Amino acid sequence: MHIKKYDFDYSRRHFMDKMAKGTMGAGVLSSLWPLIAESGDIAKAYPEELQSLEAYTKGKVKEGDYVTADNVEHVKDLLAPITYQEVSQMGRRIKIVPQTTDITKLYPHDFLEATLKNSGKGVLDADGNVVVKGTGKPWIGGMPFPDPQSGLEAFANLGLTAGRHDETQYAAKDWDLSAEGEVEYEYELAACEKTAVGRVSDQEGPYWKGHEDKLRYTGVWFVSPQDVSGTSFLNTILYDQRKFPTLVGYIPAFKRVRRFPTNQRFEPLVPGITVFLSDFWAAGDPMLTWGNYKIVGRGPFLGGQSDNWRGDQENWIAPTHGGPKGNTFWDSSFEFCPEVLVVEAEPTGYPRAPVSKKRVWIDMRNMAYISYMTFDRKGEMWKSFEAGFSQYKRGDLVFPDWNGNPAWGPTWVHSHDVQSGRMSRLAIAEQLSNGYRSINDQPGVYDKYLTAQAIRRLGI
Repeated sequence: MHIKKYDFDYSRRHFMDKMAKGTMGAGVLSSLWPLIAESGDIAKAYPEELQSLEAYTKGKVKEGDYVTADNVEHVKDLLAPITYQEVSQMGRRIKIVPQTTDITKLYPHDFLEATLKNSGKGVLDADGNVVVKGTGKPWIGGMPFPDPQSGLEAFANLGLTAGRHDETQYAAKDWDLSAEGEVEYEYELAACEKTAVGRVSDQEGPYWKGHEDKLRYTGVWFVSPQDVSGTSFLNTILYDQRKFPTLVGYIPAFKRVRRFPTNQRFEPLVPGITVFLSDFWAAGDPMLTWGNYKIVGRGPFLGGQSDNWRGDQENWIAPTHGGPKGNTFWDSSFEFCPEVLVVEAEPTGYPRAPVSKKRVWIDMRNMAYISYMTFDRKGEMWKSFEAGFSQYKRGDLVFPDWNGNPAWGPTWVHSHDVQSGRMSRLAIAEQLSNGYRSINDQPGVYDKYLTAQAIRRLGI
């Protein structure tokens, strides 16, 4: 007879006690981050019931199963409300894969190394910005708060580190569906991002010389169809997170670069799409232009953290299923995440924002968001922006980063407006029709893609 040292409700009581006392620190049986630094394996931080979905649900749903309308009630408390609605009412199904305990499979290699090296060096200054303890200088790389002690610190991990590479280039394809499942718009778009502060792979140090007052530059431009080809946007986020970003765009019909207002962050960039600039990484706006951060929950959850890269599919595009015409959702994999922080925030810097608050579920193992929802001004559910993350490895297929390690990052997005029923379904592709490819940490991206002159040139 196997006698468990910790009964089934031990972890639930543990998380409830943490919430009641306001205590933080990841891990149940031991502190998570010292264990990660020592062995890179998280298993000893959690009891048996938090190491597999089969144990947690007492065999009702297990690894290898699909969550469908037939069994979703057994895991309802492990899904965001919109995800539950998609499964229970719209025919979505989610494959359950084993929990990732090897921490190296949940990060880009260089970013994890920087996080471990700089652990404990990040603090919030009097203004709420992240600085290096003892020097007051901008952040130096990796997550500033791998074991966050507040909702704001948790969001600092999202907002400051974004793509977790010094430079990212993503080729993306987007399908925008009506509530009836009709594909009304289809776009090819390219995205490029360059980090100015907290760089982890740069031999010259953590700061891009001459750009120390910036956090990052992000460019997005549309390749097809013809009527939007050349439409480009450049978003410059300052390091001081109290300040609003600068957004400029090039519209081919007007043949000029123009500046857009700040509240453009809550509007679609092109017709049909449900994605806003504010949605990206669940922290697309400077974190101090939002406020009233609070932790509203803590416990296990299901999230897309592995087995989501489709390197064995043409152009990395996954099959689809569900919805009125069987094409609303990507085939995707979720795993049982043992400890997830639920944080809410309000758009205090945007008085005319159509959003009243956002709720974000953050995996304590790597501080990646695994679910994100926004609510309208009446407090009703409005949108979800759900991403599937993964190490870019599938069987013997590997997509490497610049130094040969398997890449890690987003692979797909569901941006679901549940009030209108519209879904924008995006996938990271290997390349676009114009030859633009997904690749990270490439030199020369600033002059090529991330200046006003560059986005004008891209639009010609």
